[in-house]
Amino acid sequence: MTATLAQARRRTTRTLRDRLRRVRAGVGLAVQAGLAAGLSWWVADSLLHIAQPVFAPVSAVIALAASAGQRLRRTVELIVGVSVGVLIGDLLIFLLGVGAWQLGLVVVLAIVVSVLVGGSPAVVVQAAATAVLIGTLSSSVPNLEIPRFFAALVGGAVSLVVTAVLLPLNPLRVINRAAVPALDLLIAQLDATAEALIHRDAAAAQTALDRLRDNKSEVGAFTEAAQAAREASTLSPVRWESREGPVGRYAQAAEPIDRAMRNSGTLIRRTVTLIEDDEPVPDALPEAVSALAEAVRVLRREFTSADEPDEAREQMCRAVAAAGRAYRTGVGFSGSVLVAQVRTTASDLMVAAGLDQDAANGVVRHAFGPFRAG
Repeated sequence: MTATLAQARRRTTRTLRDRLRRVRAGVGLAVQAGLAAGLSWWVADSLLHIAQPVFAPVSAVIALAASAGQRLRRTVELIVGVSVGVLIGDLLIFLLGVGAWQLGLVVVLAIVVSVLVGGSPAVVVQAAATAVLIGTLSSSVPNLEIPRFFAALVGGAVSLVVTAVLLPLNPLRVINRAAVPALDLLIAQLDATAEALIHRDAAAAQTALDRLRDNKSEVGAFTEAAQAAREASTLSPVRWESREGPVGRYAQAAEPIDRAMRNSGTLIRRTVTLIEDDEPVPDALPEAVSALAEAVRVLRREFTSADEPDEAREQMCRAVAAAGRAYRTGVGFSGSVLVAQVRTTASDLMVAAGLDQDAANGVVRHAFGPFRAG
């Protein structure tokens, strides 16, 4: 009973901690949305005197609700969708009048036209929603079409001003927050694999493989954060200087780190087979995998501190050199595949650390050394 209560208490504490972390992460977006809503209403109502200015704050919040990194695109989609909805709704209501079946037809045609012109789901939704508003409110609110369009334009523009000028995101902080869990996952499973090799523990290696495969949330968050960092450093004048510096380098690392994750999965899967087949495990083989984990650890630290990842590249070379020694000592079939995956993963990490692919392959080839002893 006491153990159950203690477990429940730990679970409650962990859940509360996770919720507080999510609240802290969402405070910035909440403040941005509140400012954008209030400012867009003021611009539309007090400055431009747009009828029915409620569409302005709604559009601003819709644009801000898009994932960070997609707000510029969402704003453009918002305007396109509203334009299609206004065009279809106004034309058909002028020709057919207002009523239930006319409203249904307006929505159908707005969606069909949006899909026909290659609109995204966001464009389709905006076109349909605008067509509904035009079809249901035109009889009670005259000349709604142009105000709806300009209100959407104001809302989208204000949302961009808020995120780019008034309350810009810190792109390095955004990408750090998302990248660290992905890199920590890779580090932990490579460390576990090195230990599994030392102790010939196939079950431990399989556990590491299963955990690494379950990486969609970490990798997805990292990729989304990379988009957000690029957008923030492009739109915000105060972040322009970071585009070619640590933020740009960090953002470009998302794709090669994703590849490193997948190649590490193959490495760990071969580790399971190697242990089950009782193949030889030279001392340098777990050393290579452990050095690879350390390379990711150093890369994470240098990314977080916005340093040039020179030490991480050196550590990657150590991992490849150890793999070369293991190969020359003698490995079986799965062992040779594991060695190859250490090289491939190190090459991916070299690209993440700022080298182009050809240069990374050359560094890895040199670090590996000759294929035969002597």
